Amino acid sequence: MGGYDGTSVRAIASDAGVNVALVSYYFGGKQGLLEYLMSTFFEGYLTTLEEAQKEHEGKVSGAEQLTIIAEQLIRYQQRYFYLSRFVQREMTLDNQLVRELMSSYLMKEKFLLGRLFKAVFDKNTRNPIQLEFAIIQYREMIIMPFLEPQYLREVFFMQPNESSFLIHYVRYIRHWAAQLTQSHVYVSN
Repeated sequence: MGGYDGTSVRAIASDAGVNVALVSYYFGGKQGLLEYLMSTFFEGYLTTLEEAQKEHEGKVSGAEQLTIIAEQLIRYQQRYFYLSRFVQREMTLDNQLVRELMSSYLMKEKFLLGRLFKAVFDKNTRNPIQLEFAIIQYREMIIMPFLEPQYLREVFFMQPNESSFLIHYVRYIRHWAAQLTQSHVYVSN
């Protein structure tokens, strides 16, 4: 067994080179450490998203804005590769902590991405695509390399933690964003 459930506090402390009592003292145990790691990850992730939106809003085309923001979010996850893998995997579980994280951090992410997509599209045209599906697809492109790194390595021989992967992947996202924005679809709720 691996992951959170299969790892003991003793193993965590040993790998970190600290006394087991320090984990309990600073985090209140394994659950407190998990909550700290996940909330720290999402705080940084959402800060990256908010800052990228503010920096590029109205300054570049919609497709370029989608591309730049995706690239910055992927870079953030690459910087904390193992933490990103861990958090993305844990978020696939159904438990109280995940539900709490979804109701706070991921609802904020949904709001920010919804605002981004509404700003990117021309509001005077009709749309066969709903906003929710555009957000889901965009978000999945951003988290997929960290949710499924083994699949990328073993099946496609790609290394999602390397800069060369980022270069090629961002090129794909740029193409996707250009296709989406050039089709002149109106994204509505």
